[in-house]
Amino acid sequence: MRLTRIYTKTGDQGGTMLASGDKISKAARRIEAYGTVDELNAWVGYLRDELKGESAFKDHWLQASLERVQNELFDLGSELATPTRSLRPDRQHLLSEDDIRQLEIEIDQVNDKLPPLANFVLPGGHRANSVAHLARTVCRRAEREVVRLRLDEPDIRIETQMYLNRLSDWLFVMSRAVSQVLGCTEILWQQKRPTTPKS
Repeated sequence: MRLTRIYTKTGDQGGTMLASGDKISKAARRIEAYGTVDELNAWVGYLRDELKGESAFKDHWLQASLERVQNELFDLGSELATPTRSLRPDRQHLLSEDDIRQLEIEIDQVNDKLPPLANFVLPGGHRANSVAHLARTVCRRAEREVVRLRLDEPDIRIETQMYLNRLSDWLFVMSRAVSQVLGCTEILWQQKRPTTPKS
């Protein structure tokens, strides 16, 4: 594929075209879903760039995993930009249970090396940790958008929703791993207890 023209002016009136050629409003749920996946991909790329500046992450396996996730998110966006009837599994990668399982394997491997949590953690302690949490929250929003889309279009594959659900867990665990590798103390939620009114 060659992208020779960046602007086409076809969307000036608020419409756009799906990968199948179908015309659709930019306000449609499908556009919101794959647009949010695109936003998530940008945050994952930002996280990669943050880690590239840290010597502790030079040649670290997480860099390759983040690149893989970015490619999978692009595949996911491509699928959501295509009506189910027009999907071409022979020409495009559709996220599978194997992709979801790979996220689970990495979650388990990393989580086993992390200290157990006695309380919720707050984003922060290092910019890379905060970026990972930003990616996680956008991932949750993307998941909600896909759930809403599937209510309207139930033929959309369940794997799209499952992948985002698992990826948000993956990003949470990786945010903790980033703090551990960088030697940053995790910030724990300090829950305020209700005060007993004086009689």
